[in-house]
Amino acid sequence: MIVSRQKPFTDILDALEGASRVFLVGCAKCATVCKAGGEEEVWQIQEALTAAGKEVTGSVVIDEACHMLRVGRDLRAKGEMVGSAEALLVLACGAGVQSVAASSGKQTVAGLDSLFLGNIRRFGQFEQKCSLCGECILTETGGICPVTVCPKGLLNGPCGGMDGGRCETDPDAECAWAQIHERLRTLGRTERLAVIIPPKDFARMPKPGKLKIEK
Repeated sequence: MIVSRQKPFTDILDALEGASRVFLVGCAKCATVCKAGGEEEVWQIQEALTAAGKEVTGSVVIDEACHMLRVGRDLRAKGEMVGSAEALLVLACGAGVQSVAASSGKQTVAGLDSLFLGNIRRFGQFEQKCSLCGECILTETGGICPVTVCPKGLLNGPCGGMDGGRCETDPDAECAWAQIHERLRTLGRTERLAVIIPPKDFARMPKPGKLKIEK
């Protein structure tokens, strides 16, 4: 899931300067789980905007704000409310903001900062485990990603700063390569540690990314 957090309200007001009528868009998936853009947060931002002198023409929490067809459909269903707004404030990740901007043709304001692709450890606690590098090496590293979990992104480790299995950048954090070594030892696959992982081929991570699944 995409982990995000709400921008400071003062920044949101600055971005909405000149727009007195605002329509709100939330996301029922990632932003809701992050407590950044679900029903509750949309209601809270509506109250705050009203107190700041803005008119909220309406709101919608879209099932998946990154789904462009669904966004277009849900905004059309709120046609009069969207049409009367001077700006749309979107409480969703960057992909959701762009879906809304493309579908509405109106000024679109991002209410959240997108942080990272995260795993959910428990409610309210998220950890980055993948960097979407386009060339996955998890098979070679026992299912632990050194590109992400190691602050230095070392493909072959550990580095010389590791001390007692701890990372030199954060003594409270276990070294990613110490974790990889232990995982491979447990799996009986320590021979993998003798294999040098070549440098990343960043050509496999083109921007903007596109994927079309053929039927």
